[in-house]
Amino acid sequence: MLNQLLELLKTGGTRRVGDLARELNTTPGLVEIMLEDLTHMGYLKQVGGACGGACASCEMAGLCAAGVQGQLWVLAGKKDEKQ
Repeated sequence: MLNQLLELLKTGGTRRVGDLARELNTTPGLVEIMLEDLTHMGYLKQVGGACGGACASCEMAGLCAAGVQGQLWVLAGKKDEKQ
């Protein structure tokens, strides 16, 4: 399921955890754990902490799902993408 999540993220755009969970037919909690696992494995990079609504100073301004509280991740560009 980690591969499926990574493939969804590679399609670009921003995704909410709940939307990813629905697409993967799982729970938001499991998606959050998988995002953390992909981060530890070097496939994702967590940017900033929780979104606090300070969009003007956010490095992800213009890319995120506006007004959504939560963590933000970006693809880390890991060269070997086999799991």
